[in-house]
Amino acid sequence: MKWRSLEEARPDFDSRSLREIFAERKELIAKYVPPETQTIHAQTVAELKQQHLAANTLRAGEKALPFELPDHDGKLVSSSELLAKGRLVICFIRGRWCPFCVGQMEAMNLALPQIEQVGATLVAISPQTVKQSFFMYDQHKLRFPLLSDAGNKIARQFGLTYRVPQLQENVYRRAFVNLPFTNGDESWELPIPATLILDRDGTILYTAANEDYTERPEPSEIVQFLQAHMRS
Repeated sequence: MKWRSLEEARPDFDSRSLREIFAERKELIAKYVPPETQTIHAQTVAELKQQHLAANTLRAGEKALPFELPDHDGKLVSSSELLAKGRLVICFIRGRWCPFCVGQMEAMNLALPQIEQVGATLVAISPQTVKQSFFMYDQHKLRFPLLSDAGNKIARQFGLTYRVPQLQENVYRRAFVNLPFTNGDESWELPIPATLILDRDGTILYTAANEDYTERPEPSEIVQFLQAHMRS
């Protein structure tokens, strides 16, 4: 199944909410993905929720450790340097193979001018290699850094990591979602999707994490939070 970009999907794509975009993708999945495969994905999400993985995520009021990761061009990006300029919005995503990650990144791309207008910076972090991040950045015309978190080291610091269950791994392998190739390691480990906002001293102001990879915060919610918490 080819996942079209927002621009390809509809001429009025910029007026749609992320919820509407995801609803469209869920309809396509329901139509074209075999029921037994859908059941395995649903079971995986249910199991992750039972483990309360999202509850392990760093919360508002806690401090994030500084990090340095290569971007889609291989250039090292320092969180400390970004925070010296203003607040930092971080989206942890699974990778370019995930249609919901693609949808979120394109939607955040549209919200980027509003994020920058309030003096904040946006980055996305995934376990995929620099090369895969470049492909995603280029293909979807993104205008913010995609950082490669080899081995999910930073995602682990934020309390987001899990090992893909065997049944879902089998599904991914059959669908040619080759995580060892995409991520450059054999761990089959991913982060649960999460969006965080860090204050200039590294204190977390906002956290939205969900074991269900088909649910992400609206970009408008991120923008509204930043606008509501602007410093005079």
